[in-house]
Amino acid sequence: MAHQLPLDELGTVIARIQGLLLTEEKVTSAVHSLARAAKESVAGTIGAGVSLLDARGRRTSSGYTDRTVEQADAAQYEHGEGPCLTAWATESPVLVQDVRGDERWPAWQKAVLHLPIRSVVSVPLIAGKESIGALKLYAAAADAYSSSSPSLVQLFAAPAATLLSHIQASEAPRKMTEGLQSSLYSRDLVNRACGVLMERLALSHEDALQQLMREARESGSRLQDVSASILAGTPALRD
Repeated sequence: MAHQLPLDELGTVIARIQGLLLTEEKVTSAVHSLARAAKESVAGTIGAGVSLLDARGRRTSSGYTDRTVEQADAAQYEHGEGPCLTAWATESPVLVQDVRGDERWPAWQKAVLHLPIRSVVSVPLIAGKESIGALKLYAAAADAYSSSSPSLVQLFAAPAATLLSHIQASEAPRKMTEGLQSSLYSRDLVNRACGVLMERLALSHEDALQQLMREARESGSRLQDVSASILAGTPALRD
């Protein structure tokens, strides 16, 4: 069972993360600071990482506490699937109670079996209406995190996401243009496209989402563009 942080301790954690990020001038330094704070704040966690993603699910900045986390995350981006990408794409937390028995991401699962990780919590970093990345925690034991762990992590991921977005905006204002904002991921659009694929190909929601993300990665397209093609009846995906 995961350790539950008392409210006063949780408040201290949030304040510390805010303090760390507010004093950082670079995004890279900020994501490293957040990863370290997350690792120290949730019992049983052996490593943590933060990834900022663009509208196509590609990393724009990453921070890790150790080599194990870096390898586990690299496998996600290599195969285009995994709990971090799913948390970002669905804008919802993901809990993996045992990597060895969870078959939602078969390619990623196979790639990380040699690593000393069994449990994972990954939550999206949402600033305003934008999903800008994901925060993920890894544990060496199965069932290290409880069903309430994602909600706990989200409590300090939320203010951190807001601060990270501000740092991004001040460091690279061109990236925050109206054109980019309008092209950012639309959860409703992708969910509707997943529904079409589920009906058309008899897929589960997870499989439909993975297929959309895989096509976006392989074609160099935005996730919402691939989804729009599906909704428009264009055969954009390869079965």
